[in-house]
Amino acid sequence: MLDISSLGPVASTVMSHATVMRLNLDFTQQEELSSCARTLAIQCATKDPPNCALNALTLCENDPFAFEAAYQIVVEAATTNVMTSSQLFTVARYIEHRGYPHRAYKLAVLAMKGVHLAYNQDNHPAINDIHWACALTHSLGKSELTNLVPLLVKNVHCATVLSDILRRCSMAPPGIATLDAKRRCIKPLSLDKPPLRQLLEATISAYVNTTHSRLTHISPRHYSDFIEFLSKARETFLLAPEGHLQFAQLIDNMKTAYKGKKKLMFLVKERFG
Repeated sequence: MLDISSLGPVASTVMSHATVMRLNLDFTQQEELSSCARTLAIQCATKDPPNCALNALTLCENDPFAFEAAYQIVVEAATTNVMTSSQLFTVARYIEHRGYPHRAYKLAVLAMKGVHLAYNQDNHPAINDIHWACALTHSLGKSELTNLVPLLVKNVHCATVLSDILRRCSMAPPGIATLDAKRRCIKPLSLDKPPLRQLLEATISAYVNTTHSRLTHISPRHYSDFIEFLSKARETFLLAPEGHLQFAQLIDNMKTAYKGKKKLMFLVKERFG
């Protein structure tokens, strides 16, 4: 008796060109066999979404109804936490590749709900997926980005990740993937207005929190890295209307609170005044 995880490969074999040629099937027989294989794949995905959903989507991609059924299985698995964020991102990327950006966006949002990055997790394995999700969202339009930003700033507290996303979203107009000819003159989003204002404020806050967290246990061998970190932080601060004052306040607070770290404070003063 087959276990669930083996049903996908079985269905793929059934639908393969080699099988069709070997059995000498006519078109009607091929369609009947393909239908059985899709049904088998859907059953597999229903029983074991993490291991079978992507395979089911692949097998059903030429049948709109079966494909939709497989997609809904993934959505249900996401909302009930059956699939991990990593698994959902993988399926979402595939969905986008097949030409369904809005469906991919829906899965990306569900995947983002399961992602949590602390201030010091700038090498987290989910970072590439987060960047992809934000790029996809930005390409769809302002409303999609407005919907994603609150979730992003809630779950991602890594300043460098947030600042990279902020810059990418502010460099080009949103909705490039869906623009018609009349809208191609649309301007990039303002950093002074939602949704990027919230992202900018969250990024600055993340830099402040990260700065103090790093200083608490910093050692001399990390001083140069810290100065470079502050330099990148300043670039983000200066994007805000009062950013130069906020950054100056951060430096002043550091000089007062960590005046015992004389060498480090000398380096800070040398670079930032």
